[in-house]
Amino acid sequence: MLHHRILLLDRELDQDNGARLSAQLLMLAAEDPQRDITVLINSPGGLVPAMLAIGDLMDLVPCDVRTVALGMAYSAGQFLLTHGTPGKRLILPHGRVLMHQGSAGFGGSAADIELQAEDLRHNRDLLIRLTAERTGQSEETIARDSDRDRMWDAAGAVEYGFCDRLVTSLDEVLPYGAAPRGVPSLGLTSAPPTRDENPSGDPR
Repeated sequence: MLHHRILLLDRELDQDNGARLSAQLLMLAAEDPQRDITVLINSPGGLVPAMLAIGDLMDLVPCDVRTVALGMAYSAGQFLLTHGTPGKRLILPHGRVLMHQGSAGFGGSAADIELQAEDLRHNRDLLIRLTAERTGQSEETIARDSDRDRMWDAAGAVEYGFCDRLVTSLDEVLPYGAAPRGVPSLGLTSAPPTRDENPSGDPR
């Protein structure tokens, strides 16, 4: 899917797949800074540093980044969904969004635990602020609603501001018209043309 400018997060976000997604974002932006990149999300969450790194790159690349919740957009998945380009944040009809403040396992000396707790508070406040900016909700509302695990269905996620609209057409997820000349579309809605039907090889 990479040559169609489609990236997939289909598991927990960790250092390895976070670094890979970051590298792919940079590569696609360098290849063509005008064409959208699509990030498909079906994730139960993951590491905050990896999530923030991807979010920063989504802000920095010159092309728009379309985000699509396929199923689970939980925790870090919710953040990345909401961090897409406004107007291009989508969710499938049975997608679900979960927001919470995250957690950490503390260990070590009393001084270590104090530092870890301070870092957790910093991340909590940062994510509350960023999520408020992206959803249009107040920071107070985000803080209240993320105090415990809270789930939204697709329509509720749109209403809350996590995303902009429900997907009603495959073309919204796979915009065939954006494919460059000579590169075929994915053709998931119909059988691909035979050599005789489309001798030029150009997309239709």
